[in-house]
Formats: sequence, C-alpha cells, structure tokens
Amino acid sequence: MEWNRIFIGDLDFSFAIEITVRTLIMFSMVLLILRLSGKKGVRQLSLFEVAIIIALGSAAGDPMFNKESSVLSSVIVFAAIILLYRLITYIATKSEKFENIIEGEPLYVIENGEFVLGVKKDHTFAKDEFFSEMRQESIEHVGQVKTAILETTGNISFYYFKDDEVMYGLPILPHVYKKKLQLIEQAGYYSCTYCGHSLFLEAGQKKCSRCEKTEWVKAINTLRLT
Repeated sequence: MEWNRIFIGDLDFSFAIEITVRTLIMFSMVLLILRLSGKKGVRQLSLFEVAIIIALGSAAGDPMFNKESSVLSSVIVFAAIILLYRLITYIATKSEKFENIIEGEPLYVIENGEFVLGVKKDHTFAKDEFFSEMRQESIEHVGQVKTAILETTGNISFYYFKDDEVMYGLPILPHVYKKKLQLIEQAGYYSCTYCGHSLFLEAGQKKCSRCEKTEWVKAINTLRLT
C-alpha cells in the first residue's frame, strides 16, 4: 500500500489554510440556517426537515475542500433550499392534507394497555426500541399505559392509567420479557408478546384471541413509580 497516497494524495498544503476558512464559513452558514428554523434539537425534526438538512450538508460539503467549487455557488443552493422549505411549510399551514403528506401523521401504538394491531404492517416499528423509550419513562409494563402515540418527530407521547385503573400488562423489563412461554404450565395472568393482550389462562397451550399468536409472558400489574 502507498500510505502517502492514501492519507495525503495530491493535497497542496498551501491550500490547507483555505480549506480551514472554507469549512468555517460553510459550517457557520449551516448552523445559522438551522438556528433560524427555530428548532432546538434533532428530535424536533420531521422527515421533511431531515431531508432539508441532508441537502444543506451536501451543498456545504464540496466548497469546504474542492478548489473548483466556490462558496457563492453553495450560497445560491442554500437560498434555493430555504425558499423551497418556506414555500412548502407555507402550503402546509394552509392545507392539513398536504401537511399530512409531507410531515406524516401521529401513530397510535398503545390503546387501553394493548398494542394496536396492524402497527407493524403500517409502519417501520421496532418493538425493542419502543420498549427502551418506555423504560426511560419509568414504565414497567404495558398495562400502565392508557395511550401511547408515536409523533411525526419521533417523540412518543404517553398517557397513563390512574393507579386504581392499572391492568395486568406485558412486562417490558428485559429479564422478565425474555421468559417467553409456548406452553402455560401454571394457571395465572399472562400477556401475548405480540399484541400485549392480557388475561387469565389455565394450564395448556393457548392461542391469543386477539392476534392468534401462541407466545406468552407472565403478566404483572404493578403500579408506576414516579
């Protein structure tokens, strides 16, 4: 291998200072535009806004190190992207249907202590990632949650049962959830690992009456600690 070619290539070291200046200019412009958008963090961004940021990053990249690309060219690209962003957001404020197309719609994931059927088919839904989000909100099992909504920004909104309304639910703590059963050996309350439906089951092999799956975990009904 030619390490000199890999790490240095045909780089003109006299251009290194110019690369630094170009990088500072373009990076500052990207930060300025993001600041003007009013967003405080990545989790507040919709898919449309993420696409805008990717486009800005692409436009800012070349002028940082490419002698043939001028900063002015990227400024023009930035201006076009921002104008498009403003136009689309303006139309979205006038048309709810158009806004739903661009931004997407909130997705109900849990209703009345059970997973909404069809979520996996309608959306890229990772249950392990969702469980992680629940655990960060001090949720121990699905029966504590009345409603959970996946927002268009990727945030999750949780609404809880009152303590006297908490039901038996699917446990989400890893060491409990992993104790999955195909055969019920002892009568008790169990939760379907697929849809979260919980009920009292006698011993034997059982099929979930809601989703027709046959995998169970022993349900719990502990109260949520806040």
